[in-house]
Amino acid sequence: MKTKDKKKTVDLLAEAYPDARPALIFSTPYQLLIAVMLSAQCTDERVNKVTAELFKEHGTPETMRALTQEQLEKFIYSCGFYHAKAAHILSATQDILTRYSGRVPETFEELVTLAGVGRKTANVVYSVAFGGNAIAVDTHVFRVANRLGLAKGNTPEKVEEGLKKAIDESLWSKCHHYLIWHGRKVCHSRNPDCDNCTLAGVCDYKKAAEERNDKQKSGKRRGKRP
Repeated sequence: MKTKDKKKTVDLLAEAYPDARPALIFSTPYQLLIAVMLSAQCTDERVNKVTAELFKEHGTPETMRALTQEQLEKFIYSCGFYHAKAAHILSATQDILTRYSGRVPETFEELVTLAGVGRKTANVVYSVAFGGNAIAVDTHVFRVANRLGLAKGNTPEKVEEGLKKAIDESLWSKCHHYLIWHGRKVCHSRNPDCDNCTLAGVCDYKKAAEERNDKQKSGKRRGKRP
């Protein structure tokens, strides 16, 4: 995708999703951190149902630490990978209490030192909770960025790097949400709705599909010649 098309893509995304925002429900940076950790390979809808119960009595580092791992696992069982997630949540909570005086660290560099917190989680918390400029690459962002041609890469890190080069820094956080919404509403994993996509005119995936169709039609016409 050409540079001018990348800018146009961002503009079209902004027009299509002016109200794009996080789907996870939270009240504090700590609750956002826990929700994002639970969202790994789990839907935001499921996470919101789980945290609605969990945060009633355990929505702070102090109250979360009161839970045993087994007790926490019962709360988060339906999110999947509950053993690892519970262990990471409790370890990260302990770090927050002992190393950061009960407050979630506000920098990306500090966030990734917490147990179970990778680049995606750190970028989301840094961006959403603290207003930092960051692009978190989840499965939606990874898929949509590659398909559009906005950023190509076979790892989340490479896609993140490409997006940062393609998009003005002041728009990084917003574009993260634009791409997620587009992935959920139009650019589905298995059956992307290209016919109703406002980005079809600049999309590498759509252009490649049209070229394949043209070649197939051309081959069929040649095959019919006497």
